[in-house]
Amino acid sequence: MPAPVEDDLFQSSTMTFGEHLEELRGCLVRAAAGLFVGILFGLMLARPVVKLIEEPLKRALGDYYSQRALDTARTWTGSPLPYSEAEIRDAVENRGLTFELREVHPDRLPRVPADEGDAPPPPDDAAQPPQAAASSAAAPAPFPADGLVPILLWQPLARDARVSITTLSAQEAFGIYIKAALLVGIVLASPWIFQQLWMFVAAGLFPHEKRLVHVFLPVSLGLFLAGAALAFFFVFDFVLDYLLAFNEWLGLDPDPRISEWMSFVLVLPVGFGLGFQLPLVMLFLARIGIFDAAAYASQWRMAVLVICVVSALLTPADPYSMLFLAAPLCLLYFGGVAICRWSAGRDEAADAGRQLTKASQ
Repeated sequence: MPAPVEDDLFQSSTMTFGEHLEELRGCLVRAAAGLFVGILFGLMLARPVVKLIEEPLKRALGDYYSQRALDTARTWTGSPLPYSEAEIRDAVENRGLTFELREVHPDRLPRVPADEGDAPPPPDDAAQPPQAAASSAAAPAPFPADGLVPILLWQPLARDARVSITTLSAQEAFGIYIKAALLVGIVLASPWIFQQLWMFVAAGLFPHEKRLVHVFLPVSLGLFLAGAALAFFFVFDFVLDYLLAFNEWLGLDPDPRISEWMSFVLVLPVGFGLGFQLPLVMLFLARIGIFDAAAYASQWRMAVLVICVVSALLTPADPYSMLFLAAPLCLLYFGGVAICRWSAGRDEAADAGRQLTKASQ
């Protein structure tokens, strides 16, 4: 642990505890005002954002049902399929097609006349004598299951109803639009929100420590955007593949709703963005003398446990998203320890240089 600091943290400030609460209220009000302005811009951009957010889910559903089609063709044990496995794989993987397998009796299909003037064939009942018709009505023949022949109903994957994302009520689309506007507003207003939070932190620091805020603010914003981008462009695909594979293992067909997916999209990037603030918070606490690198290094086991618990709270209830957040946070924690050691070593070298300069004078 670092040596205790004798000076009060608020010694150089004339603000009372009530004034600090008032400063917090002002920062929160300004941050909320910035978020409101961001949401107003989000209302204009919400529609294309909804289309962008749908893409990972549609892509995962497309891969899910394409793989199901290939598995169906590979494990089919009935009558021979009308296409070879190589043809089916080429259609699914290279031409963006999918199919549903059905079985029919070829000899029972309706016969289309060659010319419009041709009379349709008489029904089967008309060709039977009255005694045969009565006999069949009294004792119907068993269904000829052995005569079924498989057919594949092809369609482009983009028009497959199973890949479409549904809503279950008329007002649900409006809620989706508002959630998309909120997501855009958070991203657009994040620089202003982080500035207000760091300004509140700066109000309780010594004058020589307040300059740290101007250094940490852009780094904090960059870490937040990096965490959100990691969640959206990398983690979503793995999490969706895992969840859909779990559906397949249980024998359930997914029917996702866009509102539930939007809530998932809101929670995961924000959780990653906040989690990525860890090394910056560690360095800030070390710079103001609350902790040091030795304290961080000695408590790494407890830190890993806390990271796992926090990751479970910041992400939805699936193990993949928790692990994808906990793993980089553990790396960022040990990276923060290294940065704190480097910063402390540089400060010690600077202090030694100043002492040598004074001694030489």
